[in-house]
Amino acid sequence: MATLLALQAWTMPAADCQDGVAFFESKIRPLLIEHCLDCHGGSEPEGGLALDSRAGWEEAGVIEPGKPEESLLIAAVRYSDKSLAMPPDGAGGKLSDAEIAALEEWVALGAPDPRGPAAAVPSAGASAATGPKLRGRKFKLSDADRMYWAFQPIERPALPTVSSPEARHPIDALVLAKLEEHGLSMSPTAPPRELVRRAYFDLWGLPPSPEEVAAFEQNPTEEEWDRLVDRLLASPHYGQRWGRHWLDVVRYAESNGYERDGEKPNAWRYRDYVIDAFNADKPYDQFVREQLAGDELAEELLSGGIEESDSRQAWRDAIVATGFYRLHVWDDEPDSTIVAEYDDLDDVMVSTGAAFLGLTLGCARCHDHKFDPISQRDYYSMLSFFRGIDPYGQNKTGGGGRGTGQITRLLATPAELESWQRERQRRIAELERRLAEASAAADDATPDVATKEANNAAIEAELKQAREATPPFDSALAAVELGPTAKSTHVLSRGEPQSPREEVSPAFPEVLGLPAPVVEVTSADAKSTRRRRALAEWVADETNPLTARVMANRIWRHHFGVGIVPTPDDFGHTGLPPTNQPLLDYLAAEFMASGWRMKELHRLIMSSRTYRQSSRAENPQALAIDSDNALLWRQRLRRVDAEVIRDAMLSVSGQLNTKQGGPSVFPTLSQETHSGQDAAGKGWQDSPAEEQNRRSVYLAVKRGLKIPLLESLDFANSTSPAGIRPVTTTAPQALMLLNDRFVEAQATAFAARVAQEGGGDCAAMVTRAFQLALQRDPSASERLAVERLLADDRRLAIGEGIADPDGRALASFCRGLLNANEMIYVD
Repeated sequence: MATLLALQAWTMPAADCQDGVAFFESKIRPLLIEHCLDCHGGSEPEGGLALDSRAGWEEAGVIEPGKPEESLLIAAVRYSDKSLAMPPDGAGGKLSDAEIAALEEWVALGAPDPRGPAAAVPSAGASAATGPKLRGRKFKLSDADRMYWAFQPIERPALPTVSSPEARHPIDALVLAKLEEHGLSMSPTAPPRELVRRAYFDLWGLPPSPEEVAAFEQNPTEEEWDRLVDRLLASPHYGQRWGRHWLDVVRYAESNGYERDGEKPNAWRYRDYVIDAFNADKPYDQFVREQLAGDELAEELLSGGIEESDSRQAWRDAIVATGFYRLHVWDDEPDSTIVAEYDDLDDVMVSTGAAFLGLTLGCARCHDHKFDPISQRDYYSMLSFFRGIDPYGQNKTGGGGRGTGQITRLLATPAELESWQRERQRRIAELERRLAEASAAADDATPDVATKEANNAAIEAELKQAREATPPFDSALAAVELGPTAKSTHVLSRGEPQSPREEVSPAFPEVLGLPAPVVEVTSADAKSTRRRRALAEWVADETNPLTARVMANRIWRHHFGVGIVPTPDDFGHTGLPPTNQPLLDYLAAEFMASGWRMKELHRLIMSSRTYRQSSRAENPQALAIDSDNALLWRQRLRRVDAEVIRDAMLSVSGQLNTKQGGPSVFPTLSQETHSGQDAAGKGWQDSPAEEQNRRSVYLAVKRGLKIPLLESLDFANSTSPAGIRPVTTTAPQALMLLNDRFVEAQATAFAARVAQEGGGDCAAMVTRAFQLALQRDPSASERLAVERLLADDRRLAIGEGIADPDGRALASFCRGLLNANEMIYVD
């Protein structure tokens, strides 16, 4: 099988570690400063262990990057050995559980540390040896800060003149201009089969049918390519694929994390909102406004009347979109409630900065940003936009905890609620009257006490039901404001709520040179502060230099494997600079000019020769000059995401259920999985078998119970924004893809499909299997190898007493084909 299918020959690069650097700056550096550096810093650190640089802990050997359980530092902070307990009782004592967990996560990420030698991520103006340039202790904006490329207005660049006749497309001209500077040219156009597969996997996350590939192979014209792209963009599968990309960025999950991992009620409505927004090609600026200030937009829609169905759907969408604010991890039993509240706000800040602006705002929580021109005052001024939101809170069972907050909203207008309430009160009054009349009549005419009590009991039961009735409307996880006045916001010394300094008001980062927003003065009975409305308008404004660039870069990244800015969540100095800024600015300008329509940007990118190049690395000169392909002289070979692997298996086996939307699906997991992760199935009720065959985007995302198949294949972490997923190559992936029960079931179904469509003829079945899985016929050598494999497996099955040796052999072959590189890589 290994010879036949080259199973698991994965050579994809490791994930970019940028998210880890941001994690270090927001979580680990402040922790080290507060608890460790007094003793383990400076010229003479205690015990010879210096924690004020990467070189210090590397030399001491106290951290094994990627291996918390083997790291002496982790053992020390856990107090595993009292003789090594750190910090000691005399220096503050044991760290909190949250702090220990942060250190564990940092080490698990590979201990990214940009301080000193062996920096994790270089940036413009810095070398790989030194990392990004550290700012001075006193925060002061410079002309260089204000002139930083990401803060400059977006202007459509003039298209360059290039010698190549392939430069008819604007994207191609901008790419070829860079290539020609190095004496390079583009690779040839990919074969038709590869182009169709690329388009399907990019836009749908599913393989094409053999018939679709054959049709394009017979007529591979520009016009037919454009029609193919349009068909893919018009399908609901498009939103299901691209909505998942956005869910990564906003750390989507349906539970809170931590020990109890409580449910986030109706979080799935936000997921469906995102999918529907992509399918409807909702303008991205509107998509931004709805997530940041949808509840305030909803109030405006109400005031204008929402009798028409379109207006009503817009009102509903605006409320559901604010589920963005409720997706964060939530600790229901923190060491400090006020610190935990600021942790939640910080999560919202970090996610807002990363998702919409590409800024690591969270790095300025405890001190001025060490690398970017963002001060601690900027951080808290931005934080004050969110201080009117009712903090997240839920009831739970167990000791300790935090107060409850309103985290859901009924998807009903005030008029609808009032109408329902009137009808409920009318019903209660009617039942009370009937009960009184029945009691009076029974006293006069019914001497039998039992009969009288039975008659009254029936009415009392109806009355009880009416009094306890809840509104019959859908509800959604959503942001809810406390009223017209927000809580005060202070700059916190070292990020500690117990050490407030000056009070601040809503404002944008000073480096952008913008005036503070004018927030409308509202009435005393207003439902919100309208602060987030001002924030949303700024983020979604065409003059904002970041928003369009960040989203255009995300879309480009998913078509090419790497963004023009390789660190899509960080356009600052701890990120990497753009490899082709004119190209990025052209895409951003076109994006806004098209009305912020994402589908138009897809069409623009996919119509270029740059996109349609072959991924073959067969140009020795280009390999020598640009081995990383930063100049885009070819496409990239890419491993597909975990969900795509699962969905492709369902599609090929003929088992894919294309039902859209609704509550999440809970697949059947082994008892060992439940026992090891979530107290043996708590909150997990297996869905019907047919439901379990739906697309992976509809599977439940529970922080305390990851689906093993998806987790092994690098599913999003769901705790922080993930513009880039790691792409790892591990032995458990190969074992999972060969032995998982889901894979076994799909192989069996695939074999049954092949047997039916191949008519029982061995050669026809082999051909059909290759066509369905790989969209091509087998070669002569592959056909011969498969025939030998089937014969060998049949003999083994007979020896084992298998009732259907032919079926067993076919299923074994089909399982191998589902593991083929061509199933999990896109050329």
